[in-house]
Amino acid sequence: MQHEIMSQNTQEQVHPDPSSKQDSTLSVICHLLGLACFVFPLGNIFGPLILWLIKRVDSPYLDAVGKEVINFNISWAIYTILAALSCFLLVGFVVLPIVMIVWLILVIRGALAASDGRWYRYPLTLRFLK
Repeated sequence: MQHEIMSQNTQEQVHPDPSSKQDSTLSVICHLLGLACFVFPLGNIFGPLILWLIKRVDSPYLDAVGKEVINFNISWAIYTILAALSCFLLVGFVVLPIVMIVWLILVIRGALAASDGRWYRYPLTLRFLK
């Protein structure tokens, strides 16, 4: 059963549907674990990473969601670091809050899509895990 076909680099990627209510719930949690950075440094990466490592073998859907969330949070951690470094050039004082607000909005959008059982592909994400 396939949910949505997305293309990247002329290859079509097929993403599975959540097979159970638990898959949907865990995918929402995976998205929201990005907010763990407010509790401990790099929590936005390690929170989803831990859930993904535990549940990836149980569900192809959670495997795909976990990779997407981890890639997104690593990418945006890089963008945040670059924006913070640009504070030395003063432009970062404008860019850094924008990066952080966009990140927060995207995390919420991902969680809302997951709660509806829809696949969410984060924009501006570097694909480290394939």
